[in-house]
Amino acid sequence: MQRLLPLPWQLWPAEARLLVGLAAFWSVAGLVVLGSASWWVALRELGDGAFYIKRQAIWLVASWSLLGLAISTSLRRWLRWCGPALWVGCLMIAATLVMGTTVNGASRWLVLGPLQIQPSELVKPFVVLQAANLFAPWKRIGLDEKLLWLCSFAGLLLLILKQPNLSTAALMGLTLWMMALAAGLRLRSLFGTAIAGTALGVTSILLNEYQRLRVVSFLDPWKDPMGDGYQLVQSLLAIGSGGMVGQGYGLSTQKLQYLPIQSTDFIYAVFAEEFGFVGSLMLLLFLMLVAWVGLRVALRCRSNQARLVAIGCCTILVGQSILNIAVASGSMPTTGLPLPLISYGGNSLMSSLIILGLLIRCSMESTGLIGGRNAGRHSSTQRAR
Repeated sequence: MQRLLPLPWQLWPAEARLLVGLAAFWSVAGLVVLGSASWWVALRELGDGAFYIKRQAIWLVASWSLLGLAISTSLRRWLRWCGPALWVGCLMIAATLVMGTTVNGASRWLVLGPLQIQPSELVKPFVVLQAANLFAPWKRIGLDEKLLWLCSFAGLLLLILKQPNLSTAALMGLTLWMMALAAGLRLRSLFGTAIAGTALGVTSILLNEYQRLRVVSFLDPWKDPMGDGYQLVQSLLAIGSGGMVGQGYGLSTQKLQYLPIQSTDFIYAVFAEEFGFVGSLMLLLFLMLVAWVGLRVALRCRSNQARLVAIGCCTILVGQSILNIAVASGSMPTTGLPLPLISYGGNSLMSSLIILGLLIRCSMESTGLIGGRNAGRHSSTQRAR
């Protein structure tokens, strides 16, 4: 991809500068929260309490490099290459079904030497970009092109369901639906799609025993608190123990081998126990701020494609965060969605920061100084100086 010179910092839109600050705060705060959630288990099982923090810090540096790439690359070029990237993602997800590593009954990872790749995470930015390519010119493109990409999206969701990974499939389906709604597609078609998606999710639950058990345990986790309801019961105990202001940083007791997977899916429970209701409220307000800034970016975009990209980026970042919190607090059945930029995992970290970079790029192109006809004029002026 040809890269463009970024604007001088003083010419960046206020939303873009604010998003960079929010991303930096989110990244550092996530590393701090992960340190508390993972230290005891890492020390006991690996002999190094900082094991997860050090690995996450390495992934964080690499992910911020990708954020810089997303910011400095023209959105037009991202949109040009996202289609082939989406198909490559579909092939990699299909490969997990044949040669993937199975954890807790789900085959979601490809092992390449020392690296574990989760294609369903890495494909998220390209789903947003290609959905913008499809829905923005919806009324001007032919039926064959519509069917090609609708079938590609359907195939992607079915492959993710086959892993099985209902939560990621539901998040991507919701993102596609929200982008289609923002693009002005007919409500009748959207309503029918919502019904079909719900039916597909119910079918997946009925066909996969572990998903069915999760739903049953979610309805009454105390019926089997030492079995299927164990994760949710321990998570609720952690959140309830936080009270108003929390136990204090590093003082969670549920993370001491009571709460399972406390560094990934249930890291919010550790956060809520240590920072209490006040901390949880601040987290929700932070997510509201991210959503508000993202909405402002979408409203200022000069093209329908950029506007839809901004909406899709916000939906994934904020929507995934809300779903993770809902799972930990017992408002939804247990799923495998990480908390963006906080849960341990390099794939989720890279995907989230690329998405944030695309959102910042949308904001920068809304000025008209880059990404359009004024870009060349601006670059010439810079060279003349």
